[in-house]
Amino acid sequence: MARIGIFGAGYVGLVTGACFADLGHDVVLRDIKAETIDDLEAGRVPIHEPDLGEVLARNREAGRISFTLDIDEVVRGAEFLYVAVGTPQSKSGEADLSAVWSVVEDLPRALDGRPILVMKSTVPAGTGVKVRALLDDKGLANVGYVSNPEFLAEGDAVKDFNNPDRVVVGAFEPQDGKRVLELHAKFAGTAPFLEMDVTSAELVKLAANAMLATRISFINEIASVCEVVGGDVERVAEGIGLDRRIGPKFLHAGIGYGGSCFPKDVEALKYLAGEAGYEFRILSSVIDVNHQQKEQVVLSKLESRLGDLRGRTIALIGLAFKPNTDDMREAPSEVIAAGLIEKGATVRGWDEVARPKLSGVEQCDTILDTVQGADAAVLVTEWKNLKRDLATPEVRDAMARPLIIDGRNFLDPADVAAAGFEYEAIGRPTKANPVAVS
Repeated sequence: MARIGIFGAGYVGLVTGACFADLGHDVVLRDIKAETIDDLEAGRVPIHEPDLGEVLARNREAGRISFTLDIDEVVRGAEFLYVAVGTPQSKSGEADLSAVWSVVEDLPRALDGRPILVMKSTVPAGTGVKVRALLDDKGLANVGYVSNPEFLAEGDAVKDFNNPDRVVVGAFEPQDGKRVLELHAKFAGTAPFLEMDVTSAELVKLAANAMLATRISFINEIASVCEVVGGDVERVAEGIGLDRRIGPKFLHAGIGYGGSCFPKDVEALKYLAGEAGYEFRILSSVIDVNHQQKEQVVLSKLESRLGDLRGRTIALIGLAFKPNTDDMREAPSEVIAAGLIEKGATVRGWDEVARPKLSGVEQCDTILDTVQGADAAVLVTEWKNLKRDLATPEVRDAMARPLIIDGRNFLDPADVAAAGFEYEAIGRPTKANPVAVS
């Protein structure tokens, strides 16, 4: 088993470290935030991610994972040094790599053996070449370099690590890539192992997220067409998703994508192409459609039903950008809340786990408190229990007007109508389509 040092205790670093420890490796995880390390050493998980707490506890008890602020401790004896720091979007659209450069600059100028620096952070194509040059300039020519992009979806990250669709490595030296693949030997029979050059590996993650975002914006455009011609986007998506060349995933109309990856990576790929002299026109449209879904769709539906929103009370049901996480990065709820407040509405919010501080939004502890006296409830995040807990007699009676705007097409229109609610979704008729799948 290997000794692995990991820089960064965010979503990617923490899940990667915990799961490697679960495979039997010796993991030391470093972060620059003292409060994060204090939490982890005390057994507190600083993020909401299903199963992660149990995996961390199991491996802390077994002594296979530890946490530190000390760079010397994380590199001591390490055969692999994983970089899993954040690369947020800058104002220009490019990825901010300052945390990546800090890791490389802070490495000691002498490391024994041939440790491999493994880039897990999502970085633009060409980053590996620059890192390789920096390592050489520091006298660390003995340190290998491998790009090993992550494909962990928040809310399913532990499952995704243990059931990968593929493991991708890009290396300057083939033997370095093979050594990284050996860490994933458990998955060798079930997931393809892809070896390629560093630049191609860097592009795989950006291109994958851009493709998924494109599917989301495409089906949202189809939803808009359905609304003007009288179709049901759910049935249309089902019909095209059964085409084996297309498949059903990420064909769910709604109020747009968010989170830490899709918005950032789509912008980063567009910026990267532009800097190289190529205009990525499709991605410009993908971004525009997503902004429109967040900024206009819900507000226009509310105004069509309620008229002027000034003085109205609107309940936002779900705040995190997706279920099974507390992540608020690029969450549609923030944009919707800001638009409602600008139009003079009172906004209340509820989420199963997220507790954000949204300016002007009163956050409530229960769904009933959130909808009390509300003129409409907007389903923003499709928490599983909302199928049971939202369209109920108690919620209906608590509202000033029992109107649900289903921003995720999550509820059954017939069930909601039968419960006495007005109902509107995205690209769907207000009543269930009577035609069933045979």
